[in-house]
Amino acid sequence: MLQGLDIAIILAYLVGTILIGLALRKKAQKSKDDYLLGGKSLPWYMLGLSNASGMFDISGTMWLVTLTFVYGFKSIWIPWLWPVFNQVFLMIYLSAWLRRSNVTTGAEWILFRFSSGKGGRRSHAIIVVFAILSCLGFLAYGFIGLGKFVEIFIPWEIVSAYIPFDIPPAYIPHFYGTIFTLFAVFYSVLGGMSGIVWTDLLQYTIMTVSSIAIAVIAWLAVGENTLNVPDGWLNPFFNWELNLDWSGIIDEVNTKIVSDGYSLFGIFFMLMVFKGILASIAGPAPNYDMQKILSTKSPLEAAKMSAFSIFALMPTRYLMVGGFSILAVLFYDRLDLTTAGLLDFEKVLPASIEQFVPVGLLGLLLAGLLAAFMSTFAGTLNAAQAYLVNDIYLKYKNPQASSSKVKMMNYSSGIVVVIISIILGFFVQDVNSILQWIVSALYGSYVVSNVLKWHWWRFNGEGYFWGMLSGIIPALVFPIFTDTLDLYYFPVILLISIAGSIIGTYTAGPTDDDTLMEFYKRTRPWGFWKPIKEKVKQEDPAFEENNAFGRDMFNVLIGTIAQTLLVVIPFYIILRENVPLIISCVILIITVVILKKNWWDKIKTEPNITRKN
Repeated sequence: MLQGLDIAIILAYLVGTILIGLALRKKAQKSKDDYLLGGKSLPWYMLGLSNASGMFDISGTMWLVTLTFVYGFKSIWIPWLWPVFNQVFLMIYLSAWLRRSNVTTGAEWILFRFSSGKGGRRSHAIIVVFAILSCLGFLAYGFIGLGKFVEIFIPWEIVSAYIPFDIPPAYIPHFYGTIFTLFAVFYSVLGGMSGIVWTDLLQYTIMTVSSIAIAVIAWLAVGENTLNVPDGWLNPFFNWELNLDWSGIIDEVNTKIVSDGYSLFGIFFMLMVFKGILASIAGPAPNYDMQKILSTKSPLEAAKMSAFSIFALMPTRYLMVGGFSILAVLFYDRLDLTTAGLLDFEKVLPASIEQFVPVGLLGLLLAGLLAAFMSTFAGTLNAAQAYLVNDIYLKYKNPQASSSKVKMMNYSSGIVVVIISIILGFFVQDVNSILQWIVSALYGSYVVSNVLKWHWWRFNGEGYFWGMLSGIIPALVFPIFTDTLDLYYFPVILLISIAGSIIGTYTAGPTDDDTLMEFYKRTRPWGFWKPIKEKVKQEDPAFEENNAFGRDMFNVLIGTIAQTLLVVIPFYIILRENVPLIISCVILIITVVILKKNWWDKIKTEPNITRKN
């Protein structure tokens, strides 16, 4: 139960978000770029912390704590479903490629790649549809996670006394999600990107303090208690089968493992890596991550921002994830994980907070986790507004709209998106179901077209449109005919999308040479661009092509190793595993030295990398 001090801290945070929104309202109203991209004037380290804060979301943290509790060190691989290592691809080369376009949204980038002809218009339309679907999915995902979280700390018996109508127990989390969503709407709609970034910095500070405190509590508990876990729980490596047996320890966890479908872990891992590499090469999806990249001052700052996001997020987040997971295993018998009489392992995080966090720190932690929800929600909402206002209203409805009309459209589009996401949230019963749909089905429709757009000159707007459409349709239809939609559906959607992309490409001619040459000169991608490269060199013999494919892929491998070490090191610290900790730290230092020499020293000398567009 919350005490007076905890409530005061939470209220202070909520008031702070409102003040930030009001303070930055005038800056956001200056122009479209000021509202959607912060005027492209925000420092890379602020955007990096903001991006890390946005990824430190409450639903994802609940999911990670549940995974770690159930699967132990093997859980470090499961977030590759997103995939988390896409940030490494962004850091090494894709953020710079994307930022060189100097556009406002991902849909505007599509016109930069395919021109404004028939194919370009179709591809522009389909990416707007995908972006809005993606944003709505993420908003519903955050909405249900927040509701489940708040339900533990604000007992329904107290709230129901002030509500003039009955709410079924299964929908109580949705009610709480609706209430706290309104605060996120306020500062994100009023303050735009600048409001989001400044609020994210406040949230990141709170979460860092909270994470360290939780890790210390868990570290002390490990020193006084024995960790009772199955064989293999402390080992990050695996065979074809998971072989984790909780029998005689916590029997109910075995049922959770079966329902998750991760028992054949070797096959699952191969599918996950295959899907993850393709999704990473495709580039960022049109959401808050892409908007933060486009908000940087230059391509070099975009690369620095993505790198800093990794180092800001991973250690901080996994101090908290590891701390709560280990406390939950040590003191499982103290946790209340039931919802409407059913056992729900997604409540491990909030139940652990209720049980193990002292007064004062509880208020700070809850404020931080509420902020985590609002950070992700606000960033995603800003991305949805960008597509609705910039790529629909200003492009098709009113290209000459005044600043006051653009402001009103920003406000009204944000409110409409929030209302729709809340309605969708009422059809979602748990975090894992919406997460599986996003990463397996919806992103399966995105991969093929967005890999080809970077790397194949002949791929045109028609191919992009049909590739995306042929993936989106099964992503929307499959859930109607099946109760589960997991990673094993990804290859099916992928094959359908490949067919749509290739057939669509050859139903029309190539994109015009001027568009392709401008794209190639400015972006400088590697891949199958030989005909365009030759034309560019005829026009500009001094042009330097990008031959860094091998170096980039090697750096991605090294960067992924470093990122994974930043995940396991907090676990080893909490568990007092000194030998694995020292080995991990030594390998991390080696990877950082390699990246300094083979990535950072190289990227600074690339053409157009420091230019502010």
